[in-house]
Amino acid sequence: MQTRSLGTTGLQVPILAFGASSLGQEFRSITLDEALGSVRAALESGMHLIDTSPFYGRGMSEVLLGVALKGVPRDRYLLCTKLGRYDLAHFDFSAKRVAESVDVSLHRLGTDHLDIVLCHDVEFVPLQQIVDETLPALERIKQSGKVRFIGFSGYPQKIFRFICDQAGVDCVLNYNQYTLQNTRFADETIPFLEARGVGVMNAGPFSARLLTDAPLPAWLKEPEEVKAAARRAAELCRARGGSIAKLALQFALANPSIATTVAGSANPANIRAWAEWAAEPIDEALLSDVRAIFAPVKNVGHTEGLPENN
Repeated sequence: MQTRSLGTTGLQVPILAFGASSLGQEFRSITLDEALGSVRAALESGMHLIDTSPFYGRGMSEVLLGVALKGVPRDRYLLCTKLGRYDLAHFDFSAKRVAESVDVSLHRLGTDHLDIVLCHDVEFVPLQQIVDETLPALERIKQSGKVRFIGFSGYPQKIFRFICDQAGVDCVLNYNQYTLQNTRFADETIPFLEARGVGVMNAGPFSARLLTDAPLPAWLKEPEEVKAAARRAAELCRARGGSIAKLALQFALANPSIATTVAGSANPANIRAWAEWAAEPIDEALLSDVRAIFAPVKNVGHTEGLPENN
């Protein structure tokens, strides 16, 4: 698996990272064998950066990761977890909860340190709290050695300038906004981050299943015109003997300014297929035709969190 530098952290991260949200049964019920097998498949495929959160499965993802990683040498993988979001509508970015959350994650994951900790979905709270309280608390924990690098994650582009103009962070994670259909992260934000030496992480290359052949979930927030364009693009890929999921993943991985792209599954076969796709050349002609389909709805998305954070 190819690697890239994550900002100025000194970490060499795989261009494709393993997202462990599925281990929390966020999308479907899974078996223990699927959970353990998916982590093994990820490590065997070179996806040695693993991303999770206390929010995923309300702790289940971290617990199962701890089981799956037991006995694996700690220098064989990098762990990224988050804090601040604990349920659909439960957010707590207080300094007190920061300290508690890190300790709970360390216990669940069975490790003495976390490589990256991100403030999770910060757009749902007043951003000034992240600057004034949450990140300083996380910085103190970083100085203790429990955490190596810190940052934040979220969907709206506004959050990155607001926070990075006032606070120092090592890396950030954006999701669903560097895809075949939506490249706002690269168009509006990545140059700003690169100029500050902030590591760039991307998640959601399939845009919550929009860019797959799977049925679209009822909770998908994208407008109907975006969904319709995605169905047409998927049909074109199938007609050409390809897969929109493969094209979507390869497109996301190709951007050299993005250190790592996070994709998750509890299906080991999917994970191994993704690793194979990562090593194959992209079909440039198909890419051009698919992006033409998406041109009328390029960068059309939705709002997340508080209105003032969008």
